[in-house]
Amino acid sequence: MEEIVSKIKDSGNKIKENVEKVIVGKGDVVELAIVALLCEGHILIEDIPGIGKTVLAKALARSLGCSFRRIQCTPDLLPSDITGTYIFNQKTNDFEFRPGPVMAQIVLTDEINRATPRTQSALLEAMQERQVTVEGETRPLPRPFMVLATQNPIELEGTFPLPEAQLDRFLIKIKIGYPTADDDRLILTRFRQDDPLEKLSPVVSTEELLQMQSACRNVHVSSDLEDYIVRLIHATREHPSIQLGASPRAMLALYHTAQALAALRGRPFVIPDDVKYIVNFVLTHRIIPKAESFLKGKNAEQALSEILASVPVPVENETGRK
Repeated sequence: MEEIVSKIKDSGNKIKENVEKVIVGKGDVVELAIVALLCEGHILIEDIPGIGKTVLAKALARSLGCSFRRIQCTPDLLPSDITGTYIFNQKTNDFEFRPGPVMAQIVLTDEINRATPRTQSALLEAMQERQVTVEGETRPLPRPFMVLATQNPIELEGTFPLPEAQLDRFLIKIKIGYPTADDDRLILTRFRQDDPLEKLSPVVSTEELLQMQSACRNVHVSSDLEDYIVRLIHATREHPSIQLGASPRAMLALYHTAQALAALRGRPFVIPDDVKYIVNFVLTHRIIPKAESFLKGKNAEQALSEILASVPVPVENETGRK
């Protein structure tokens, strides 16, 4: 297992270094995106325009040699614009299926909260079941398959907030944030003449990625650490500031992302720090604070910090076992 994990770490570093040729100073964000890839999960990026959300999605696709499609969400976007539809072909005198952009391997859904709830729900089956159903016919989606959805937290006029069922389909939620002054200077240097994104080439094949995804499920998690994850999840359901706690799907997401993070960092076992590092990205968008707590300025991140401080951490030795 150690040899397999070493290969995952090496391949993960190749992807990370390749993406960081265009995404400057955001190594933690790139690492989280790779974690989502290894877990076959989806990413929700909530941040202001112009900080590299689209570039991140394109760079990941180019680094893996995956097909890439972009969906620009607008209020008049229809479900068939995403999934595809049947078109009558006059040459064959028959209807033929024209696949929608969701049939690609990496799909960027830009400003997802500008699409209507009906259109947003068209993504549910694709994200959870890895398939789409059009005119009663079910079609499998390619593997690997990942949706990167973005939403602008500033402009809320004319938007449709994602319902809890849709949010729960996203494995992690991240914010990219502004670069530092030094990073801005480096961006000016790299993008002065040419766009380095156009020069990116695949560094890991899709077949290798599929093998990495399967191997991550074998990363060891001790029974004490499993109990720790369960206690964290139950604490979100019992916390006085939280109205809606984490679901079993959220628990599995926390478990598998901790496995993927451990593998990326070269360990065949999960340690408590892996869980503590990833928990905010996995659970923040899945729990709902009570109205009175929200009015007092307490958000989901603060509630999770209190939970992490209150739940006892298991003592693990260097092999990940108590």
